[in-house]
Amino acid sequence: MLQDLENNFSELEKKILLLQKNYKNLTERLSELTVEHEELKMKYDEERRRNQVLAEEQKNIKLYSAISGNPEHNRLMKNHINRLVKEIDFCIAQLQNSGL
Repeated sequence: MLQDLENNFSELEKKILLLQKNYKNLTERLSELTVEHEELKMKYDEERRRNQVLAEEQKNIKLYSAISGNPEHNRLMKNHINRLVKEIDFCIAQLQNSGL
């Protein structure tokens, strides 16, 4: 009976040590993954900013192309001018409403 209890205790001790080792490994892995996540998040933000810059550059290139008379982009130029006119009209309306 006493031998069985000692064996059970020994088995429990082994299992506890194994659980502690696994917990330590998992904690270390979590730290590694947290660092990796932060690095990937920074890379994502950087790529997103670069994408926005490239999208703006592409928009400007199309606009410049339309200004230079490229017939493929005439519609784009007309839309851009219409958008600017609407914005100016809105500003004029705000000025008139404010009494200036």
